[in-house]
Amino acid sequence: MISLVTEAYAAGGSVPQGNMLAQLVPLVLIVVVFYLFLILPQQKQKKKHKEFIEGLKRGDKVITSSGIYGTISKVNDNNFVIEVAEGVDIKIVKDNIISKY
Repeated sequence: MISLVTEAYAAGGSVPQGNMLAQLVPLVLIVVVFYLFLILPQQKQKKKHKEFIEGLKRGDKVITSSGIYGTISKVNDNNFVIEVAEGVDIKIVKDNIISKY
């Protein structure tokens, strides 16, 4: 009768391992796919949004991430002051501006 169990395995040894490179290839492939499809597009989008924010100036009509429409009345280092109605100004963090209208 032919035994399917190798002598090393039957003696309590470990299961013979394949080529170490063959085991790393799927892991490297997964990392590359995650980078190309998740991380890289997110970095591009973040860079594009940063350039958009840096290009805003006083008088631009903008929409915030919470849906507030307003006109930029003052530009500070970390925030904008937006006029949402006549005489009504709000201060908002720059990153919360999503688009112009």
